Amino acid sequence: MNRLGGATSPYLLQHRDNPVAWWPWGEEALAEARRTGKPILLSIGYAACHWCHVMAHESFEDEATAAVMNDLFVNIKVDREERPDVDHIYMSALQALGEQGGWPLTMFLTPEGEPFWGGTYFPKEARFGRPPFVTLLREIARLVQEEPGRVAHNRQALLTHLRAEVRAAPDASLGREWLDQVGQALARAFDPVNGGLKGAPKFPNAPLMELLWRHGVAQADSRAEALVYLTLEQMARGGIHDHLGGGFSRYSVDEIWLVPHFEKMLYDNAQLLPLYALAAVRTGQDVFSEAAEGIVTWLLRDMAMPEGAFAASLDADTEGEEGLTYVWSKAEIDHILGPDSALFSAHYDVTPEGNWEGHIILNRRQAPETDDATRRKLAAARQKLLAVRQGRPQPGRDDKILADWNGLMIGGLARASLMMNRPDWLEPAKSAYRFVRESMSRDGLLGHSWRDGRLLVPGFASDHAAMAIAALALLEATGEAGYLEDALHWTKVLQDHFADESAVLFMVADSAAGLVLRPQPTHDDAVPNANGLHAEALVRLAELPGTHREDVDKVLATLAGRAREAPFAHGTILNALDLRLNGASIVVAGKERAALMAAARTIPYPNRTLAELPPGTSLPEDHPAAAQIASAGEGAAFVCVGDHCSLPLTDPAELQARVAALTAKTKPAGNGG
Repeated sequence: MNRLGGATSPYLLQHRDNPVAWWPWGEEALAEARRTGKPILLSIGYAACHWCHVMAHESFEDEATAAVMNDLFVNIKVDREERPDVDHIYMSALQALGEQGGWPLTMFLTPEGEPFWGGTYFPKEARFGRPPFVTLLREIARLVQEEPGRVAHNRQALLTHLRAEVRAAPDASLGREWLDQVGQALARAFDPVNGGLKGAPKFPNAPLMELLWRHGVAQADSRAEALVYLTLEQMARGGIHDHLGGGFSRYSVDEIWLVPHFEKMLYDNAQLLPLYALAAVRTGQDVFSEAAEGIVTWLLRDMAMPEGAFAASLDADTEGEEGLTYVWSKAEIDHILGPDSALFSAHYDVTPEGNWEGHIILNRRQAPETDDATRRKLAAARQKLLAVRQGRPQPGRDDKILADWNGLMIGGLARASLMMNRPDWLEPAKSAYRFVRESMSRDGLLGHSWRDGRLLVPGFASDHAAMAIAALALLEATGEAGYLEDALHWTKVLQDHFADESAVLFMVADSAAGLVLRPQPTHDDAVPNANGLHAEALVRLAELPGTHREDVDKVLATLAGRAREAPFAHGTILNALDLRLNGASIVVAGKERAALMAAARTIPYPNRTLAELPPGTSLPEDHPAAAQIASAGEGAAFVCVGDHCSLPLTDPAELQARVAALTAKTKPAGNGG
């Protein structure tokens, strides 16, 4: 056993019996590199990663390869989900070398932790145009010894690039006209046949789908809105969607959403859930409501932890084979379903030759229309197949609890529960929230990862920002004031410990140590960027009692300036900007609020904020409705866009119509059903 035996990360524990003398990331490992003068081989991955497993089986479990690694390098293994800060720094360095990036990430560092070269997956034997891994290791070690000038040149160039990224200056404020231009460009970038961004592979990029939806609503552009529904529908019909067990895989390797990388990530499904609920409400189509319900079914069946929160991911591989749990043969389906097999096969692309490497990935891309009786038969067939599949070997589950990923799912559950009238989805959201808030907090700050009774601290900006959004979603769903207090607390933590003088957040707190630099990205990655989540939280908080509005526009102007050169990489920030510029602020005041609040909660969350004012409470002084609250009488709602507010509204139907008139100028459009 190497030094990973005491780790909390399931990914690190997968490597504890490797013959490689792995160190976990930390000062002890860096001190060992400085003591020996050896360069560092840094390997970063995650538990659900297929190619991480391939490289591990080929090289890290091989005695001869490990002997070379141990002789020439200090070897450090990192779980990117536990240490997104470390991953960001060295992934940025790899991309600065002109590489596309991905995992496993293999970087070579000086004993001080400074990067000088790297790549992703390296095969044990020469293939894919890459040299054998051992040959590469020896060449890197030779360069360090014999050509230190080349290493120093690369090291300095990469550090200059990384530090320039941190120092990038904000641009000027950008507004509605620019957002409209971005929305038009985004619509052109979407695939008009399959949805999503054109080309392959295809990722379910939720922030960009939301941004395109916002553009469609704000500009009465029915085509843009329809492209979002097309994307969600094609995904729901494709193989990236688990038609038996619910939920979505991380991405599709092709442009038609057919062949997934089979890992299922909590963060993807957290972001997709409210979008599917939104599409279901806007179009009334079953394909969207069924996808949303499937995500929650999968979540509660496969990802719920005894603590009340949710696990991080399910592996792509089962017993070393990608997708083994999920794929089928026609003979299997015929045997299980008997006389119902022909009907099921016609609807789920079941053929003797299969559709992926001789196997069958269930999908409904070309499925015929169905009546109610057929739907019932297909549902029964799916249950039979799922029961059989549950008896197969199952993919590994990464059961660490991540505060930011749980925050995303809590918010998704709360928002979907309101839109789809599923109050039963609120309790798991509240349960997960309680655990993160109560068990993953130390001295007022959140930790990042919990597993086996151990909390990894300190937490990151993303943890506090995602939990602030979760608190605000639960506040809207329940009206419980404690959630507002938490959201205010976590945004203050961000401002006090993570923000620079321009209010842009660093990934790590001001107490963080052991990094070659303090990363400050603003672009979205696999998860929404903390700056965008924080900006959304500030916009929503600015509409609530007891808060302050003056800093919101300053933060948004700075972040929008950062986003100007690459707007598609900053969807979360632009969504917050759109909410500020185009969203409706709904204020419900007076003693008789229940019916109006119930109506307001059903209005889709992306383009509205919601403030409930019991008697005796007030809005921020600069809120456009602040002076009108006295006219609420026994109970009334006010709808404000920009600096203008409606007259008091006392009829719930009138409230919904008013918001629809202001923020939903286009008739909802769908693509099939």
